[in-house]
Amino acid sequence: MGIPRTGRRLPRLLAPMVAATLLTVTACSGGGGSTPASGDTAAPAEKIKLTVGLFGDFGFKPLYEEFRKTHPNIEIEERQAAYADHHTNLAAHLATGAGAADVEGIEVGFISQFTAQPDRFQDLKQYGLDKRQGEYLDWKWQQGVAPNGAVVGLGTDVGGLAMCYRTDLFKKTGLPTERDEVSALWPTWDQYIETGKKFAASAPKGTKFFDSPGEIMRAIVAQAPVGVYDAQDNIVVATNPDVKNAWDLSIRMIQDDLSAKIGAWTPEWNTGFAKGSFATIICPAWMTAYIQDQAKNASGKWDIATVPGGAGNAGGTHLTVPKQSKHPKEAAELVDFLTSPDSQAAVFKAIGNFPSIPALYDQPDIQNFTKDFFNGAPVGKIYSDAAKNLKPQHLGPKEGDVRTAIGNGLGRVEQGKQTPEQAWAQVLKDVENVK
Repeated sequence: MGIPRTGRRLPRLLAPMVAATLLTVTACSGGGGSTPASGDTAAPAEKIKLTVGLFGDFGFKPLYEEFRKTHPNIEIEERQAAYADHHTNLAAHLATGAGAADVEGIEVGFISQFTAQPDRFQDLKQYGLDKRQGEYLDWKWQQGVAPNGAVVGLGTDVGGLAMCYRTDLFKKTGLPTERDEVSALWPTWDQYIETGKKFAASAPKGTKFFDSPGEIMRAIVAQAPVGVYDAQDNIVVATNPDVKNAWDLSIRMIQDDLSAKIGAWTPEWNTGFAKGSFATIICPAWMTAYIQDQAKNASGKWDIATVPGGAGNAGGTHLTVPKQSKHPKEAAELVDFLTSPDSQAAVFKAIGNFPSIPALYDQPDIQNFTKDFFNGAPVGKIYSDAAKNLKPQHLGPKEGDVRTAIGNGLGRVEQGKQTPEQAWAQVLKDVENVK
């Protein structure tokens, strides 16, 4: 909920890391074909240009170069747009039958909206990509499958949850700083609020306990057995007590003045990272690269603890091939390569997007992977455990729109424009209008 993320930005200094970890990756790892054998007299392959539409930087550029080593006839052009604009534009392109990229990334909040339109996408089964099913977390694979059984998309990353925090700010308020001790502070969201009150009692001037409540509410809802949709694709915001409980907890955090009132994915948010304006933030794996990019002068001051309430998921993407692609076979080969185990592992080590292939989780280079920026936190183990403990939740066809309506309601309360009761009443009306 709240203002949705615009994508993962790849810090310039990290780009070589992707390339370095890809030395052993070839297009064969993703099943993407091969170059002609030496002495082959076949005519050179037709020059092809593939476009890839994403919301932000997924760290794919070094992967494109690897793919082209076995597909020298293919040029790849990446298009990036803000999160909301990307998905809105994709819907428009599909409706008009023109303008979509050959490969389109779709975030988990919108994947059900698009799998409900399988006639607008290539069924990746016809290119043999259903062979990849056994590699994936079952729930992640199923998110990319349409009701008619068509494989619409292959998963890239998952957003298993943790909580990132500023050790220097915790120390100044007398709170513990070691990650195990910090995790023990907040096994529940009520205890997270109580910890926030302790922080607020002696917080350094200009700092708050967290940035804004939108992503926190999203995380709390994601931990429930049922979220904003039931399994029959009915919106249940008005009747699901877990959604109302998440709202009430978020309202308590606002009323206790724990929020910095800085909306996610805004210029002010970026400045907040740089200035150390908030002490904690909901932290799926992909968020670590964003923090590292925005808080460049805070290396070693951030660390990672477990998230209150147990596991949960925020974010993650699938790669799809729209029907209007003029080169669907080659686009499917690129999807296969970009989502291969080697590619997912390389992207994680470079920018933090955590793989959706569980066989990678216990590999030593993942389990033992640490980040100096986060005080040497064992990010591989932290996010492996988060992914293993995650209980998937059914996502409805307009998941992103419903979350936005709820996040907007929290924003109105935070800005003093409505009382919590007024805002909740409007949220219920707004979600009724989601079609």
